[in-house]
Amino acid sequence: MQTLTSRLAAIPDVDSAAMAHAQQHIDGLLKPTGSLGRLEALAVQLAGMPGLRGTPHVARKAMLVMCADHGVWHEGVAVSPQVVTAIQAVNMTRHNTGVCVLAAQAGAEVHVIDVGIDADPIPGLVEMKVARSSGNIARGPAMSAEQAQTVLMAAIDYTRTLAEQGVTLFGVGELGMANTTPAAAVVSVLTGSEPEAVVGVGANLPQAQLANKVDVVRRAIAVNQPDADDGLDVLAKVGGYDLLGMTGVMLGAASCGLPVVLDGFLSYASALAACRIAPGVKPYLIPSHFSAEKGARIALTHLALEPYLHMDMRLGEGSGAAMAMYIVESACTMYNRMGTLAGSNIVLPV
Repeated sequence: MQTLTSRLAAIPDVDSAAMAHAQQHIDGLLKPTGSLGRLEALAVQLAGMPGLRGTPHVARKAMLVMCADHGVWHEGVAVSPQVVTAIQAVNMTRHNTGVCVLAAQAGAEVHVIDVGIDADPIPGLVEMKVARSSGNIARGPAMSAEQAQTVLMAAIDYTRTLAEQGVTLFGVGELGMANTTPAAAVVSVLTGSEPEAVVGVGANLPQAQLANKVDVVRRAIAVNQPDADDGLDVLAKVGGYDLLGMTGVMLGAASCGLPVVLDGFLSYASALAACRIAPGVKPYLIPSHFSAEKGARIALTHLALEPYLHMDMRLGEGSGAAMAMYIVESACTMYNRMGTLAGSNIVLPV
């Protein structure tokens, strides 16, 4: 039986020789050197991923949306009723939510995964639930260590199965009322930042209630004492099942040597945890957009990632990741279809 340790050990190093070859190829394309900017760097990054075998390309694309409720909702940190999580998950099966329409436009499959919705099983969702909602982190841990490892392994293995079926580009998203609170707690712990520096309004929380949300995050950290050196411990104590699920997708994709596109603030929290669990995951992460949520810059600075899109978005669901898939495909198209300077007898000055 595969263990978490063996899964993490399977994450391959990037192929530096393939990256050097890709850079040489790009420098010889029909354009001034470096003129396509970060698109060139993205193509080089992709070339180094063993799962793509040295050539940047996209076959099948998949968006994995992790859906869960949070016990901390009861602390007054969200304005939406908790039942909206289940309602919106049902809407995802009707393909009419933000991520669904944007993913369809990008040609990506959407996998809606129930990792902890406080409801009976919903037809059309992938079932990975070990509990109906996480615990209230202001009063105790989000989940047990055993529950955390079970969900993480399930997400890793589901991602690996999709890779075996031909998916070469993954995107992550989430759904869960009040989930910016545990995300802020995770970011606070893993970046060593004060709660007030990373706690934002989420889904339109009134400014008058923001101080309470900051206090809830501060209490959650004090009550649970998460180990900042242990990403899984942080997720289990002050995170949530949706954050854990996204972390699993990142680790699973990396273990296959394949890229995963991040979404917004929630995914930054998961990425911080994933990198703490297995630092080798970092080269496989592709940032999509700069979240409008407070704390975004702090999280991204610690990840050393700069998003490609600045759209003032904060919907979540994976909406930004779906949009950024176009950028990934553009990098691949540039690499594979542009003509060469040599082919047109153009010699640029050195």
